[in-house]
Amino acid sequence: MTYDYDLFVIGGGSGGVRAARVAAADGVRVALAEEDRMGGTCVIRGCVPKKLMVFASEFSEAISDARAYGWDLADGKFDWSVFRTKLYAQLDFLEGVYRRMLDTSGVTTYNARATVKDAHHVALSTGEVISAGHILIATGGLPVLPEQQGAEFGITSNDIFHLEKLPASILIIGGGYIACEFAGILNGLGVKVTQFYRGEQILRGFDGEARGMIADQMRGRGVDLHCGTTILAMEKRDDGVWVKSSNGTEAVYERVLFATGRAPNTKGLGLAEAGVTLGRNGEVVVDEYSQSSVPSIYAVGDVTDRVQLTPVAIREGMAFVETVFRGNPTKVDHQLIPSAVFTQPEFGTIGLTEEAAREQEPIEVYVASFRPMQHSFVGRSDRALMKLIVSKATRKVLGCHIVADHAGEMIQLAGIAVKMGATKEDFDRTVAVHPTMAEELVTIKTPVRTA
Repeated sequence: MTYDYDLFVIGGGSGGVRAARVAAADGVRVALAEEDRMGGTCVIRGCVPKKLMVFASEFSEAISDARAYGWDLADGKFDWSVFRTKLYAQLDFLEGVYRRMLDTSGVTTYNARATVKDAHHVALSTGEVISAGHILIATGGLPVLPEQQGAEFGITSNDIFHLEKLPASILIIGGGYIACEFAGILNGLGVKVTQFYRGEQILRGFDGEARGMIADQMRGRGVDLHCGTTILAMEKRDDGVWVKSSNGTEAVYERVLFATGRAPNTKGLGLAEAGVTLGRNGEVVVDEYSQSSVPSIYAVGDVTDRVQLTPVAIREGMAFVETVFRGNPTKVDHQLIPSAVFTQPEFGTIGLTEEAAREQEPIEVYVASFRPMQHSFVGRSDRALMKLIVSKATRKVLGCHIVADHAGEMIQLAGIAVKMGATKEDFDRTVAVHPTMAEELVTIKTPVRTA
């Protein structure tokens, strides 16, 4: 059978765009449909704008530090309208880059919503029905509001970038990385930030010692963080949203941000009707080659709910092209993936937490906790953490966790060593770069505890 295209991609985010343009560059006839803006969550409403907001928020502290270093500076005032205008221009530029990459690769693009009709056909919101030898689902994920009374009065992370003005106060609900990142960002921009999390400690799933240090320093920087706390009632008021909480407090906040989870973006795509198996969270269930239960339909990225990171989606998109169009079946290695959480302080991590490693095998734990020279000079109490989890049997470094300024940059490089299977002795043999924070990773000689 002759199809209109060899490949039809639904979703213009990082994973879908990479798969589309690489396949097209090989001569594959490719089309891609995106109902919103090209670039997806990461470029338009996630990693990129968030990181730019992190940069902006850090200047308030930098100005204070600069004075302590001898610079004659006034505090100044943050202008959200100036920042937002430049942010929108940057996102427009990046979207244009994505569109040009698709055009120059020979991908046909449709600015329309696409749904799956069957194994080889998609229907566009324009009324067109298009056939394809293969269909790739790359629609990402969406933030979701919890099912509770008053949730409709709140906003999600998607809305933050579109606020007309910064609120004077905000309540952030959640304890994951998105909630904690925006708590630091908004606090740095001068917003009075309160954060509620129902669990006993923020950043569930990460290393316990690192989580505790980040929580302490968030509070030290002005975030009013309450763990073990939930919302009992919410009401809309003229001056904001009234919230009654389980810790006994009642207050009105100008805004309430729900950062309580994300869901795969599969609703209304027609996948189940086409025979594609979906998981309990709505994710497309795929095998190790990203193939769904319908042989001609594949899925990559957050829509599969495997590892929700942009670089992983890109690798999955590349592996899909290798498998389907280059005749080289390729799996994506989802083990030992380095990642960064852009809290303040920043957190970089790879491998096992101390808690998980202890359950797996006997370990040694090496920790350096100290006041970085840059901060101690100006009298700031901020501390950094460098932590290695080491197997007693193999001496391999099973996990590396860094809480410090620029931890994301450091973990990218440390991640190479951990991924290669470096031992503690390999770290020890590496000469330190002095004076740096990262030198502590290769100078810690004695474990602080074993388990």
